[in-house]
Amino acid sequence: MDERPLPLLFAAHLARDRRRSAHTVRAYEATAVRLVAFLAAHWGESVTRAALGRVTAADLRAYLAHRRSDGLSNASAARELSAVRAFLKFAAGAEGAADLPRLRGPRVKKGIPRPIAPDEAVALAEEVADDAREPWIAARDLAVLLLLYGAGLRIGEAMGLTGAVLPLGETMRVTGKRGKTRIVPLLPQVRDAIEDYVRRSPYGTAPGEALFRGARGGPLSPAIIRRSVRAARARLGLPPRTTPHALRHSFATHLLGRGADLRALQELLGHASLSSTQIYTAVDAAHLLDVYRNAHPRA
Repeated sequence: MDERPLPLLFAAHLARDRRRSAHTVRAYEATAVRLVAFLAAHWGESVTRAALGRVTAADLRAYLAHRRSDGLSNASAARELSAVRAFLKFAAGAEGAADLPRLRGPRVKKGIPRPIAPDEAVALAEEVADDAREPWIAARDLAVLLLLYGAGLRIGEAMGLTGAVLPLGETMRVTGKRGKTRIVPLLPQVRDAIEDYVRRSPYGTAPGEALFRGARGGPLSPAIIRRSVRAARARLGLPPRTTPHALRHSFATHLLGRGADLRALQELLGHASLSSTQIYTAVDAAHLLDVYRNAHPRA
């Protein structure tokens, strides 16, 4: 029998059986650790798997109130409760899952992604490249950012690409969340940028190695790109919402604005459900409303 603490077993289950991302695994494991520590103090006894099966809605409300004292927002509290439910379900097993307490999470106002204009997306990518200390790093950063905007990739998906995607064609196979793969088209400008980086990279492009490399040859960290984008947007006077992920939002919004089918957009973005994609219809409607208000004489 595995003697590891339950939060560690939970994390292993998420990674191995549920194929959750490393970020999700870390966040859910941290929640499980916090919950176990809270319940141990709350009950005055050690928390076993059997004890977790006795958790009540009152216990969970007390836990959320405790976490609220740390300044948790509604959105963060909702995510925390989701992680708690997943942990308790894991601890209870298939037979006990039906008996878990039901607790409604806080109401979260759904925000609308804020896209940036196409010229701003290109200007941002070029500004980041211009600030690079070496030509090959400039080519790398330009390729990464054009890939996010031109193909709608998540930054983690771009960092997960390997030399196996070469040579490039008109499409690229991308592995997204939960190991799901999809095919995305490559614009000529994006393909040219990646090929320019490949020619300049001093570290090669072996099929089993990361395509995008850091300055010392290891896999490029998303934090490097995020930091470069923060500095570039400040120099360009772009708002704080201008992030690498905003480039993906912009890709989706601009395609929808040009008449893209919602189902096709779902496939391009790698969304598991259409409801995740439908948020972009709100973005497009918001843009149309702005145009109307600015242009209509009676608005």
